[in-house]
Amino acid sequence: MAGGRKREFDEHIALQRAMEVFWRKGYTAASLSDLTQQMGINKTSMYSAFGNKAALFVKAARHYVETEMRAHFAHLQAPGASLGKRLRDYMCSVVRMQAATSQPRGCFLVLCQSEVAAGDLPEEAQALLESEDHMAREMFATLFATDPEAIALGLNAAADTNALTVYTVLKGTAAMARSGVPADELEAVIETTLHGIGLMTLH
Repeated sequence: MAGGRKREFDEHIALQRAMEVFWRKGYTAASLSDLTQQMGINKTSMYSAFGNKAALFVKAARHYVETEMRAHFAHLQAPGASLGKRLRDYMCSVVRMQAATSQPRGCFLVLCQSEVAAGDLPEEAQALLESEDHMAREMFATLFATDPEAIALGLNAAADTNALTVYTVLKGTAAMARSGVPADELEAVIETTLHGIGLMTLH
């Protein structure tokens, strides 16, 4: 018996295009027609390759984390740099991505996380978004609680509050970038925020 017929489209490209649709419209507003049209495939091919809309969304969200977010984390481990500079470089890198004109502006995850409260998301999609939200806050809280410089500055005493501050600012810059505020203006907000916490960002 002959093997299954080879797919006539690039799944990576199709997933990238699906991610961009969800990034522009969110989960609820992205129709199957929007998705298949941009992906360049029909509904049968979409279901065969990716599953239903919810399954496609989960794959697109994970693709976003891997292709758009993962690289920013390297700034937080930069050897020899102060905590302030590491955080600044990380946050500014994220902001430049949020404000880039070569892709939908803002943040895929932040946009779709705003839909969670409405209760319109499938369970798997909601669980993924809530997990990413929790992990982001936990990452910053752990940094403030364990980094030697943070401890020396006493920032570990309010690790959770400092983490929430940083994460709230990044969610805010996502919204502002989506509305057209340029990256350089948003980077000034980051400087102000980190100075307010008690961090120098020059070295």
